[in-house]
Amino acid sequence: MKFKSLMIIKAVVCLGFGPLLLFLPAQLLHLLGTSYGPGAALTAREYGAALMGNLMLTWFARNAEKSVSRKAIILHLFVYDGIALIFTLIIQLSGGLNILGWGIVFVYLFFTIGFGYLFVQENKST
Repeated sequence: MKFKSLMIIKAVVCLGFGPLLLFLPAQLLHLLGTSYGPGAALTAREYGAALMGNLMLTWFARNAEKSVSRKAIILHLFVYDGIALIFTLIIQLSGGLNILGWGIVFVYLFFTIGFGYLFVQENKST
């Protein structure tokens, strides 16, 4: 997959979930089958803010030429999505989310593989 395509897909996913987590966290967490309280509200909204930051990064950097900065962006997104994959999978396997949680796991898996592939490709060409 090309850098620009993956960045656009990531931006669209962030646009889809970021505002939901910021403005409708109770509804989204309920849909995922998990509880909601003050701690969940804080965590969900902070995560929504992180997704909005990733949206800005992925959208405005989508046309970045090969450079040290582009490698740093790819590494950031690979590590971010890889860590999220691990912990979402742990939560899913422990029964913390309903069947819809698997969708989140697969989204993180997709981006971890995608940015991992791009990271390897970027480092091959240097």
